[in-house]
Amino acid sequence: MNYSKLFECFPIIEGDTILMKQIVKQDLNDYVDINMNEELYRFKPGEPRKTISAVENIIGHHERDFNKKIVITLGIYLKDENNKMVGVAELFDFDAKVNTATIGYTLNQNYWGSGIATKATALLLDYLFNEIGVNRIQAFVMPQNEKSKNVLLRNKFIKEGTIRQGNYWKGRGIVDLELYSILKSDYVC
Repeated sequence: MNYSKLFECFPIIEGDTILMKQIVKQDLNDYVDINMNEELYRFKPGEPRKTISAVENIIGHHERDFNKKIVITLGIYLKDENNKMVGVAELFDFDAKVNTATIGYTLNQNYWGSGIATKATALLLDYLFNEIGVNRIQAFVMPQNEKSKNVLLRNKFIKEGTIRQGNYWKGRGIVDLELYSILKSDYVC
């Protein structure tokens, strides 16, 4: 894993229809649609933000966490909609010894079922495997989150099993999570 390249600067990951890059204050209105939506928090840790200023604070936290080399949070933008931000991708839990990373994603509810999460995940795989040199990429999903599981399966992830009552998620308490992974040797671009 090229750990130094990982945190050199926020990556810009680009596909035919999607762009992923650092979230900035100009994205606030689109980001509010994601972070204040209760439906989106059914399957992710935390709770929806109550105010626009609370959402604005999150943008600064993303840069802080990047500088601390903890999490890379990227907006998912649609090129054919004037680069409107419609989702968020996260790369975290980097382990250089095992050569692994964990990914997560959240999509504005208005764009569910459009294939955007599947395309964004494919771009993340390409970036992590081919540019960073990761060997294993994993994702954790609540068992009830069928849409997210389908995104992973379409990208050739393998379900490894269920971690029963093994995680605490703020706003949810103790939860079961299914673990999905893909290895570089499984990956075909």
